[in-house]
Amino acid sequence: MGMKHFTLFFTLLFTTLPGLHAQEPDSLPKTVPGRIIDGDTVPFVEVKSIYVYPPYEFKSNRQRVRYSRLVYNIQKVYPYAKLAGENLEAFRKVMDTIATDKERRQYARQAEQELEDRFGDEIRDLTFSQGKILIKLIYRQTGNSSFEIVRELRGKFSAFIWQTLASLFGYDLKTGYDPEGEDRQIEEIILLINQGYF
Repeated sequence: MGMKHFTLFFTLLFTTLPGLHAQEPDSLPKTVPGRIIDGDTVPFVEVKSIYVYPPYEFKSNRQRVRYSRLVYNIQKVYPYAKLAGENLEAFRKVMDTIATDKERRQYARQAEQELEDRFGDEIRDLTFSQGKILIKLIYRQTGNSSFEIVRELRGKFSAFIWQTLASLFGYDLKTGYDPEGEDRQIEEIILLINQGYF
């Protein structure tokens, strides 16, 4: 898929939602959750999991360079995948409140245009490898393949057209994500990114 077509495709996935704003910090609760243990109230704070992996032992400099490139590519596209996951969830909630198909289509077009204005140039700059990783990470964040997301947002025919177009350029929008198998290294890198290691 050429970068221009790739950009248009991802406008379906990174939909920015008009009128949604983050909660102001001052309005967030200032109390710490607690639990009662033996009659005493004790603060209860969940601690994030920490993942530890043995350091990679590279057999050659080429292997080290490939790993470094993979880390770089994941760092480049992971924020877009997270954005897609967050916005898809919010998009679904908004679409559930819209009564007519015409209004849904109008809302989707407006959101796509906002995305094109905001992220179009950045998406066009992605390499082929980054695009393939992004498709995998969108599945990781949403639980759906890019093909399924397009089918949900645009219908079966549009999903078929996008899949056909993508396949001409070496992409497969039906690509899943297997954190225990072929995508294990990607998963480990993401967990280390989330811990601030990279």
